[in-house]
Amino acid sequence: MAADSSSGSFKARWGVSPSDVVYHFGTSGMSVAAATGVTHPLDVLKLGCKCNLSAKEGRLSMQVVKTEGLRSLYLGLTPALTRSVLYGGLRLGLYEPSKYVCELAFESTNVFMKIASGAFSGAVATALTNPVEVVKVRLQMNTKTPSGPIHELQKIASEEGVAALWKGVGPAIARAAALTASQLATYDESKQWSLKSCFYSSILTNAGADEMDFSSGRILSASHVLLTEGPRGLYKGGFAIFARLGPQTTITFILCEKLRELAGLKAL
Repeated sequence: MAADSSSGSFKARWGVSPSDVVYHFGTSGMSVAAATGVTHPLDVLKLGCKCNLSAKEGRLSMQVVKTEGLRSLYLGLTPALTRSVLYGGLRLGLYEPSKYVCELAFESTNVFMKIASGAFSGAVATALTNPVEVVKVRLQMNTKTPSGPIHELQKIASEEGVAALWKGVGPAIARAAALTASQLATYDESKQWSLKSCFYSSILTNAGADEMDFSSGRILSASHVLLTEGPRGLYKGGFAIFARLGPQTTITFILCEKLRELAGLKAL
């Protein structure tokens, strides 16, 4: 009875129940995690293409499989799934509350409010979960002496300091803001197109975030890339990114909408 009373008072004060909050963020995290599990090998291949300086040195699909085996395509899967639940849950979960605040503040829910809401939710989610991303990348790159995510986390903190877990957080926040703003705003605006909206959303997401993803992936500044490789360098590996973002965006939104329906929540 006490728990029911507490839940009732929470809902009366905030307009939602604790279970609604859990379902809201849980369905988002689960859908992103499921999509990540399917597309993770493409993420590994994308990282290999972007972190090497030339196509000759790039770990392309067949080369990765031949030299390191199929298991190499799932390096860093554990922290990737952990990040998906946390980052995905926050990135998608914060969008609706952010849009609601914008509506209260500006009395509007036009596309600019949706873009701002997406950018905010993506930036906050990345700032909070960057350590998991750092661990995931280290595990993917450290193919010769793989270690567990907990060991890698402790190693980074002890050898490089806790601040190293937020290395590259600036470009990551910029990328996440652009990605989430383009992805969610586009999807929100074009839901009447049904499944096509997921595809169009992934195209705009890829175009808006590719160059930022490149810079953060190689830990290089955009200006250096422009000077050494020209504007085309910013889009190196763009096809690999789209090959991952296309199915990942589609799976995420379809599954998220279905899970929200089963949980009794309204559609995104």
